[in-house]
Amino acid sequence: MIWSIRTRSAFTLIELLVVIAIIAVLIGLLVPAVQKVREAANRMKCTNNLKQLGIALQGYHDANGAFPAWGFDFPSNPNPTNPLGPLTQGHSALTLILPYIEQANLLTLIDIKKSVGDPANLPIPYGVTTGASAKITTFLCPSAPDRTADYSSYFIQLGVPNRGPMILGVTDYNPVRGLRPQFQAACAPNSPTGDTGVLGAKSSKPRNADVTDGTSNTLFLAETAGRQQVYANGKPIMPNTPGSNGWQLNAAWADVNTAYSLRGFSSDGLVPDGGCACINANNFESMYSFHSGGVNIALVDGSVRFLRASVAPAMVGGLITRNGGEVINLD
Repeated sequence: MIWSIRTRSAFTLIELLVVIAIIAVLIGLLVPAVQKVREAANRMKCTNNLKQLGIALQGYHDANGAFPAWGFDFPSNPNPTNPLGPLTQGHSALTLILPYIEQANLLTLIDIKKSVGDPANLPIPYGVTTGASAKITTFLCPSAPDRTADYSSYFIQLGVPNRGPMILGVTDYNPVRGLRPQFQAACAPNSPTGDTGVLGAKSSKPRNADVTDGTSNTLFLAETAGRQQVYANGKPIMPNTPGSNGWQLNAAWADVNTAYSLRGFSSDGLVPDGGCACINANNFESMYSFHSGGVNIALVDGSVRFLRASVAPAMVGGLITRNGGEVINLD
C-alpha cells in the first residue's frame, strides 16, 4: 500500500492581510470600550474619595464644634529657634482631617504645633520628616497623572541652601475659599466675594448652622487636578519649569495655599480672568479634572455631584458661597 502525505498550504498573502485587517478592526472596537470601562471605574473611585473627605470634614466638625479653616496662622512665632526665621503659617485643612481618613499615623511625623515651614515639618534633606511627602490615595483622583510636587524653588528663593528637590505629596481635591472679584463681577454678580466658602477665612471656622444656603447647595471641596503642571482644556502648557506659565507652586496637600478663590478663564483656557470658563478650562485657581465634561465636587450634606462644564458660572459661584442667598438650579 502506498501512503500519500497531504501537506497543508500556508496562508496566502491576501488571507494574511484579511486576518490582520479583522484583528485591527476588533482592536479598534475593543480599545475605546476598555478605556470607557477604566474611566468609569476611575470616576467612581474619585467620587468615593470625595465622599470620604466630606465625611472626614463632618467628623472634624463633630469633634471640634466647627469646620477647619482652609488654613491658619499662629498668633506669634511658634518656634523661636526655627533657622528659617519667624514663620507663623499654620497647616492646611487637609492636614487637620488626616485622623478622620485613617491617616492619624502621619500626625506623629508632622508637628502641627509648629509652622508648616519649620524644619520639623519639611521633608528630608531640607527638614527631618517624611510626613508631608506621603502619597495619600484619598487625595488623588486615579484619572489624574501620577506625580509629586517639588517645592525646592520656593524655599531656595527665600535663601534656603539648595539641597536638591523638596518632594511633597500632592492633592487633586482642594477647598475653594470663595470667588475672585473679577469672577464675581463678570460671572456671578449675585454672589459675594471674599472667603465665603464653608472652610472659610483663616480668622473664622464656620459651623453647619452657618451654611444658610443649605448643605445640599454648598460645596466643601472641588477637583483641581494635575497641579504643579498647568493644564488648559486637556493640554499641558509648556514649558513647565518654575516661573513659567506652565508651572504653579501650590499642589501639595500639606500646603495651605492649595485652597484658592475661584478664577474664570477665556474659553480656550489660556487667559486668566479673561472670561467665565471655570470648569476644565484651566487648573490654575479653577476647577479641573481629567474626566470628560466636568468635575466632581463634595457637598456639605455628604453627597458628591458631577458638575458639568456646561453649568452656568453663576450657579458655580452660588455653590461655593455658604451664605450668599443664591437660587441654585443645576438642571
